[in-house]
Amino acid sequence: MPKHYRPAGKKKEGNAARYMTRSQALKHLQVNLNLFRRLCIVKGIFPREPKKKVKGNHHTYYHVKDIAFLMHEPLLEKFREIKTYQKKVKKAKAKKNEELARLLLTRQPTYKLDRLIRERYPTFIDALRDLDDCLTMVHLFAVLPASDRENLEVKRVHNCRRLTHEWQAYISRCHALRKVFVSVKGIYYQAELEGQKITWLTPHAIQQVFTNDVDFGVLLTFLEFYETLLAFINFKLYHSLNVKYPPILDSRLEALAADLYALSRYIDASSRGMAVEPKVEASSSSQSNDREESELRLAQLQHQLPSSEPGALMHLVADNNKEVEEDEETRVCKSLFKDLKFFLSREVPRESLLFVLPAFGGMVSWEGEGAPFKEDDESITHHIIDKPSAGHVYLSRVYVQPQWIYDCVNARIILPTEKYLVGRIPPPHLSPFVDNEAEGYVPDYAETIKRLQAAARNEVLPLPGVGKEDLEDPQNLLYAGVMSRAEEAEAAKNKKKMAAQEKQYHEELKMEITASKDVVAPVVTEDEESVPDAMQIAQENADMSTVLMSRKKRKLYEAMKIGQKKKKASVELIEQRKKKLNDAQS
Repeated sequence: MPKHYRPAGKKKEGNAARYMTRSQALKHLQVNLNLFRRLCIVKGIFPREPKKKVKGNHHTYYHVKDIAFLMHEPLLEKFREIKTYQKKVKKAKAKKNEELARLLLTRQPTYKLDRLIRERYPTFIDALRDLDDCLTMVHLFAVLPASDRENLEVKRVHNCRRLTHEWQAYISRCHALRKVFVSVKGIYYQAELEGQKITWLTPHAIQQVFTNDVDFGVLLTFLEFYETLLAFINFKLYHSLNVKYPPILDSRLEALAADLYALSRYIDASSRGMAVEPKVEASSSSQSNDREESELRLAQLQHQLPSSEPGALMHLVADNNKEVEEDEETRVCKSLFKDLKFFLSREVPRESLLFVLPAFGGMVSWEGEGAPFKEDDESITHHIIDKPSAGHVYLSRVYVQPQWIYDCVNARIILPTEKYLVGRIPPPHLSPFVDNEAEGYVPDYAETIKRLQAAARNEVLPLPGVGKEDLEDPQNLLYAGVMSRAEEAEAAKNKKKMAAQEKQYHEELKMEITASKDVVAPVVTEDEESVPDAMQIAQENADMSTVLMSRKKRKLYEAMKIGQKKKKASVELIEQRKKKLNDAQS
């Protein structure tokens, strides 16, 4: 008998032993497909792609260890218990025993995902790395309407809205916002916490409509996990500022839909109260005394909330005991809109501007009740308006469009307001997430912003129209005053010497090629041009190097060349459109 003989069907090896299909996993766990998807989402288990698919390419494969990981999950038993309990409720309703059904619904077993959060994210940095999709999902459901058909309750929408406002309040207070871009999909934000860049998308403040091509059951499962994750992160962030979590909002401002402002006022008041309030002696007499103390503390906090404070949004947590070390970029962001007061008109995106302006040091108010200061305040420097107003015009302030705020934030300087005045077509809104140098095309307005940034830093940039090729010419450098005359002469001499050596090299290379074919090499005079021959030789050398490559490297090289051609074609298309637009305007 051979040494490695294995009877058929006795033992599996290789991919057949390491992977199993989804149908096999459902049979192994004894659950239905919806429950299996729910477990995989909350546990962070995803399908695998084995090199050899034993059962065929039309199956979904999971690792055997992942399925064993699910099999020992305590949450699986809790889901089975809930399913069994729901059968009792259904049976009571079928027997028309409404009182028993109502009693059973009040005692329905519940579960929490706190253990799974600590299990999947051992450190706080791990949670921050996985926060992009979480924030995007929670911001999406914060603006969706409640729907019985999709099992989206009003309480869940309000919870998402509360979590987003708590996150925005912390980012605004710590001045951690870095980039903002308004697109058709929504508004993109990027913040930096603990060295991690977090990017999320918020929808526009318009009526959202449910679509039939989206499985909201899967989205709600993700939302359930993301709500718990964001609550954990907000708890950690608020306690790092010595602020109690969850916050207690002013009911009057909350009713006026000024949740972010009410939240900032609470944090400001509670942090001040913690700084001056003496320690309360612990009392363990009875539960009633503890309740009275909590009610008294709540009343004190409500009493400390100021009725109107203009700088509350800018100073979300003032005079806190813990000093946070600020880097250079944070200091720049903190002082961008310093000593500037903004007033928002009715038609501008209020929630976005209430989040962005305080994050960069500005003081902001709006039109309506609960605002920090009124429209007729003489200290207002900028009035953010999107449509020409027929009301009173104040000469002491500048009326600009909302795009000016976002462009200033991305450029980190106060841009001139002439192009952003009301009634004018603003300049293009450039994305801060795009590297123009890597794309090969730099818009004109990006060049303008670059020169304004250099002027703000007292730097000297080359004149418009002067590129790298012009700077390599000593005559242009001399004209620009960058080089002295002696340096210019030496650079010209070196350039001439390099050109002569390059020409001699091409002549020798050409003679060697012709000599190999037993052909007499013609004498190359100074008037003849040898550049096309050199280009042909370089092309032949490139082809030879391509032939010597392995198949994998050659395919990769061809893919790179195709990508470069596509990028070049897109740049040429943009330049053609730009030329047509300029011709039409002229």
